[in-house]
Amino acid sequence: MELEGRVIVVTGGTRGVGAGIARAFLRAGAEVVVCARRPPDAPVTEAGRTAAYHPVDLRRPDEVTGLLARVAERYGRLDTLVNNAGGTPYRPLGGGDGTDARRHARIVELNLLAPMAASLAAYPLLRAARGSVVMIGSVSGTRPSPGTAAYGAAKAGLENLARSMAVEWAPEVRVNTLVLGMVRTELSHLHYGDADGLAAVGRTVPLGRLAEPSDAGEAAVFLASDRAAYISGASLLLHGGGERPAFLAAATADASGTSDTSDTPVDKEN
Repeated sequence: MELEGRVIVVTGGTRGVGAGIARAFLRAGAEVVVCARRPPDAPVTEAGRTAAYHPVDLRRPDEVTGLLARVAERYGRLDTLVNNAGGTPYRPLGGGDGTDARRHARIVELNLLAPMAASLAAYPLLRAARGSVVMIGSVSGTRPSPGTAAYGAAKAGLENLARSMAVEWAPEVRVNTLVLGMVRTELSHLHYGDADGLAAVGRTVPLGRLAEPSDAGEAAVFLASDRAAYISGASLLLHGGGERPAFLAAATADASGTSDTSDTPVDKEN
């Protein structure tokens, strides 16, 4: 198997995108360790193999260093760190008080500072293995993110951090970013609604659907594998072709406000 004998840590690897990434590494033959603040509802398994779970709050440096010490003790190496943990609630700017500012700061802490701290703590092990770091970014880092501005700013910083790490840590450690668009997970209904809502949102993507966690997993395996041996400091877009420009919907709208879709399946943003 492609990554047999390799050791992978996936932060936030107990559900959603993180679990999809962990399962892809298990399929590739790697030993996988997942961490999160809360244990998974069920063990993360694939191909008859199970990821090891450790409880870790990534905003606590002592817990991060403790995790990596346990990985070194059990496996003797670390080949890839996947910085997946993150996320944000919907929180518009403009609260006007210190409490609101602190809430935004905690979002930046989780999505930017925690991956940086985890990467720094993992560096000695990764350098010894001539390994790699995969940052899980977001298209929110390259476009306006109303309602999730702190998250978008943190993801923008994460890409820049990865590029700087790639230069400083070369040639021993490769660092890349997997930039995700919309992914269908067990929490998608909170953002996109029911099955009809998910289908409508999927139709706005040129490939006609949202990504699956397994799509992110296969891309992460590629970036960690020897097939990507000369790829570092790169940002790999996993967004199904991106978004159709809004002007296309406006340009084809008829008087009733609907879009002429005779030439293109969907031109209107939902």
